[in-house]
Amino acid sequence: MHTIKSVGVLSVAKIMGAIYGVMGIIAMPFVLLIGMLSSLAGDRNSQLGAVGTVAMAIVLPVFYGLLGFIMGALMAFLYNLMARWMGGIQIQVEHPAPIVQGELG
Repeated sequence: MHTIKSVGVLSVAKIMGAIYGVMGIIAMPFVLLIGMLSSLAGDRNSQLGAVGTVAMAIVLPVFYGLLGFIMGALMAFLYNLMARWMGGIQIQVEHPAPIVQGELG
């Protein structure tokens, strides 16, 4: 067994920011679809809803990515604090068998 004693706060924050940014990109078509449907149901003379929907779809991945970065940093920091007191997460790692020269070809 190996124990994860601490994690890099910035590395976790970057990964979480990227993951949440991708989640925002995945959510973007749904936001656009809901906005388009709601603008069709609303007042025909107002284009503000459609413009707001497009702006929200553009801002959503950036906002999710930023929020993921901040929350990832916070969670990594809290993990490091808790791991000092509780000992960290135990994982079991299996190393692959070494490749012998004659096995390749």
